[in-house]
Amino acid sequence: MSEAAVLADLGRALAATQAVVGGIRPSQWTRPTPCTELDVREVLNHLVSGNLLFAAIVRGERLPDRDADHLGGDPPAAFQRAAKELREAFAAPGALQATYSAPFGHAAGVVLARVRIVEVLIHGWDLARATGQPADFPDDVAERALAETRKQLTARPEGPGAPFAAEVPVPDQASAVDRLAGFLGRPAGS
Repeated sequence: MSEAAVLADLGRALAATQAVVGGIRPSQWTRPTPCTELDVREVLNHLVSGNLLFAAIVRGERLPDRDADHLGGDPPAAFQRAAKELREAFAAPGALQATYSAPFGHAAGVVLARVRIVEVLIHGWDLARATGQPADFPDDVAERALAETRKQLTARPEGPGAPFAAEVPVPDQASAVDRLAGFLGRPAGS
């Protein structure tokens, strides 16, 4: 997959999640999500802080405090700003070829971009499910993210503190984002 295609997938995943974020009503911020330990606001804050973290890694800047509130009084605007920073960081000349020290080890920028695509899709899915919105994510982007995730997670950590729950069976005819969610341990009916 070309670098331009990876950047395009990242942009499309961010845009689809932005649409979900824009549809969150004020009364929904404290709703539970399929990411069981976090409510809607906390999932969005996790997603925004992750986008800011990866942008800072790529730019060689000071890392943000992952525990801070990055949403302030306008969560959709905070998501949009962090998404823009992330896109710009990865689009910089040489950013996808360079190697970085990430939370999971050393990896090329293209690998970091793919990790963010999965995070944006899965947490966008969490937000859509929690707020009763359709999970309208680009099927081709989610299909590529699922294939990449299956390749990367051949040995899946289990137990308390593991980043993902055990895989949940999802029908083969389900959308790619639903199959990605199932692979990462989200129940299809959530």
